[in-house]
Amino acid sequence: MSGPGPGGPLGLLDGRQLSRAGLDQRLAALREGPRASALPAVGSAEDRQLTRWVAQVLLTEALCEAEAAARGLDLATAAPVRLDQRAAVELGSIAAAAYEGSAAVRAVFAAVTADVAATPAEVTAYRAATRSADPSPERWRIGTPDGDFDADPATLPADLAAALRAAPPGRYVTVGAWTAALLDPLPDPAPVDPAGQLRACAQRIAFVRWLDRARAERLTLVEGLEHPGDPFQPDNHHRH
Repeated sequence: MSGPGPGGPLGLLDGRQLSRAGLDQRLAALREGPRASALPAVGSAEDRQLTRWVAQVLLTEALCEAEAAARGLDLATAAPVRLDQRAAVELGSIAAAAYEGSAAVRAVFAAVTADVAATPAEVTAYRAATRSADPSPERWRIGTPDGDFDADPATLPADLAAALRAAPPGRYVTVGAWTAALLDPLPDPAPVDPAGQLRACAQRIAFVRWLDRARAERLTLVEGLEHPGDPFQPDNHHRH
């Protein structure tokens, strides 16, 4: 099979060659985009690693497009989403980029993780592990001539905190160099739903496992477009 040059394939999906045209287009868009100056020099080892990374994103998208078609999934229900940092780390950079960029990836994610849930025991263990021995600190909204800020009253000068407690809400007091008013006590933060958090984490783990298995069974990589983390490809310079 020909290598990663312009005439070669992106890879094989279920034995079928995938065109490299999409990879060339994606790389060209990056080179012409607003972050082009941050990209590695063309032809460098880092540039080849970028090419491998983009290729793996495209292969992940193609795999999920085929899976979504086989399952008859409705891609219109897979709305665009922006992952938070934790979710992106748990998915890994390639899967996270594919998830954000492809409705097919999001639809397959929803399908393969639909039955994933946190067990009552896991929720109980999470609550026990994250329960704080100290109650949540009191929070005040403080107004000053220079602007407002939020603070734990225990962190304020004792004389100022006492004067603010004694004054009606919104009335400015001056203590030493401080002029401030207690605008409003802040409400307690909304309780976190550990079951929802644990389910989301478990879904991401389940999807990554499904994706790794599907990649191994259905994708064939070509020389030069290996996974960037493959220790056997020549541009992987990661060392411990």
